Amino acid sequence: MNGTPDDRGEDAASDPLEDAYARALALEKAGEADAAAAAWREVLALDPEDHGGAAVRLASLRRGEAPDRAPPAYVATLFDQHAAAFEEILVGQLGYRAPTRLAEMLAEVMAPDAEPSLLDLGCGTGLMAAALDAALPGERGHSTGLDLSEEMLGEADERGLYDALYVGDAVAFLLAPAEDEDGDVSGPWDLITAADVLPYLGGLEDLFAGAFAQLVPGGLMAISTETLPEDAFPPSGWTVGPHQRFHHAESYLRRALTEAGFEIAALEPWVIRTNLGNPEPGHLVVARRPAV
Repeated sequence: MNGTPDDRGEDAASDPLEDAYARALALEKAGEADAAAAAWREVLALDPEDHGGAAVRLASLRRGEAPDRAPPAYVATLFDQHAAAFEEILVGQLGYRAPTRLAEMLAEVMAPDAEPSLLDLGCGTGLMAAALDAALPGERGHSTGLDLSEEMLGEADERGLYDALYVGDAVAFLLAPAEDEDGDVSGPWDLITAADVLPYLGGLEDLFAGAFAQLVPGGLMAISTETLPEDAFPPSGWTVGPHQRFHHAESYLRRALTEAGFEIAALEPWVIRTNLGNPEPGHLVVARRPAV
């Protein structure tokens, strides 16, 4: 974010929000947590929608209560900015392979002739849909992609992996599905996926309840999470980690899924990606809505 010259060839007045953001980031990188927290609070006061993710940064610094989720404006801005290079960064640089393994896990529990309809939450550029095409022997049914980032959906659209694409929030969509021009969203679905979505959510009760309601009996949900040692979590079972991403305890996942009505078909530890060269542990989960 840079100032632009005015008509006189001089730098235009600096933007208070940009200045506060730059100051907060510099202080955080310098390890001055208290001063950084004060600057992040200034950022949040200037930008209540929180495009810069100040609330989660405060939580990661342990200088503020963890929000229930990453602000939608922050998530949309983040992925709009990185859409063109998303796969190069996430797959090439960070070693992200969760969609491939989730698709393999689904193939192990689905009927060989299944042609599931798909709702891909946080679909991004289509990594999950492409992995399903490679892993499942049958064809996919009607496939719907949802993402907060319009730029990411543009990338997905170019790949032709979905029959319908929507801009929107995962939880809100599940609780009140959007409609296309014909009033049809092609739900309920046989399969709902959410790869690299839960690191932007704290409590998962609404997500799981919405997914359960939008699955056909016997339908499956596949998710990826990031985690910490069990004793690092507060009683809630989730927290914001040091890199502004949400982490979930395995015990919390099991409890929240069971309370939502799901059966756990498969759950395994998995290195979700690397961060500054270090592995980020997590879980891959396939859960089933009971058939009756």
